[in-house]
Amino acid sequence: MKRLLYKELLNWKENKSRKPLILNGARQVGKTWLLQSFGGSEYKKMAYISCEKVSGLESVFADFDTGRILRALSAISHVDITPYDTLVIIDEVQEYPRALTALKYFCEDAPEYHIAVAGSLLGVTLHRGVSFPVGKVDILQLYPMTFSEFVEAVDGEQSAEVLLSGDWPLICTLHSHYVELLRQYYFVGGMPGAVSSYCDGAGPAAVSKTHQRILQGYADDFSKHADNKEVPRIKMIWEGIPRSLAKENKKFLYKDILAGGRASQFELALQWLMDTGLAYKVNRITQPRMPLKFYEEPSIFKLFMLDVGLLGQQMLVPAENVLVGDNIFSEYKGAFTEQYVFSQMATTDIPIHYFSSNDSRVEVDFVVQIGSDIIPIEAKSEENVRSKSLKTYVEKYPGLKGVRFSMKPYIDQGWMENIPLYAVETFVNKKKGM
Repeated sequence: MKRLLYKELLNWKENKSRKPLILNGARQVGKTWLLQSFGGSEYKKMAYISCEKVSGLESVFADFDTGRILRALSAISHVDITPYDTLVIIDEVQEYPRALTALKYFCEDAPEYHIAVAGSLLGVTLHRGVSFPVGKVDILQLYPMTFSEFVEAVDGEQSAEVLLSGDWPLICTLHSHYVELLRQYYFVGGMPGAVSSYCDGAGPAAVSKTHQRILQGYADDFSKHADNKEVPRIKMIWEGIPRSLAKENKKFLYKDILAGGRASQFELALQWLMDTGLAYKVNRITQPRMPLKFYEEPSIFKLFMLDVGLLGQQMLVPAENVLVGDNIFSEYKGAFTEQYVFSQMATTDIPIHYFSSNDSRVEVDFVVQIGSDIIPIEAKSEENVRSKSLKTYVEKYPGLKGVRFSMKPYIDQGWMENIPLYAVETFVNKKKGM
């Protein structure tokens, strides 16, 4: 399977100002596989060290003598680490946080060595007071596979290239084909283990078991890495996200997961989920003005999961409801559609917010900032669509042009563009000039 982030790794390797690399991302999104694939293809040698599997690494990072550290890592990995032609991978680095601090010294004292570290709980680790090498590292974020990556894995490179081309007439000639692939993506999602299983011919039951194993791994992390006092609250928020997205008004309310629940009771638990990359907070804004962050209301928000396939497993939606017919595009009150649209936009690292009036008469699913443009977005799960709230919003703020993601093919209506749901990533990349 190919990952789009591979190109960013190549850019990092060739950059003369390259610094040690941190590859961040939630557990099971494919960080280890990607780094090992990159190291095996682009370097003469690769030294891989897993902090979960190697004991005694405390002594390796007891001080920050880079020469001594490299000699120890060579001995552990049985690879002669030499400048420029060896990729050193330190995986699950959160197990030995001093390895993060050591990156500062590799940047300053040994820049000729190519060092990459990966971790799934780095946000949690840093909140425990670990010294982060600010300005001394390059950082990349890996997310679950996007729809275009899924299309390439399932249907081939040419199909993905057409989708990402931005050529709307050409893309729409394959409209029915992409709709069918999107239905499959809603079920499988973008977790590499699930996609790999699906590509190998596994049936829905096997894919669901992969989802279950991933979710169980996350639950185990709650107990292993979170403060014991916070574990029950983390579980309540995590299990409450699907219920929140299934509501007509998708605003997340603490009282919906615990009678009388308040922010003060859950803020640490929510931060833990966000730090691990499992949950994402989308704040409401009061006005669509630049920069959006100045107009957000942190206390009013929606919560999303990292992956649409895991959302389906959490909701216990039967596979046939997703893979057969059009149920998935019309039922569940748009929960799948908003989760999908959010996850595709999140991988592009654009600021994402939403809008709702105080009386809830006008609601815009997302408001994003791409360059100097503010774009209000509606996410519709069906082909029969109306955009009353979006039109009202655009009329209230002259200069805005709306976007509607729906099951209809591309059309530009002047005040609003309709973008096919399967082309969310394509639209954002095109707006960013990519």
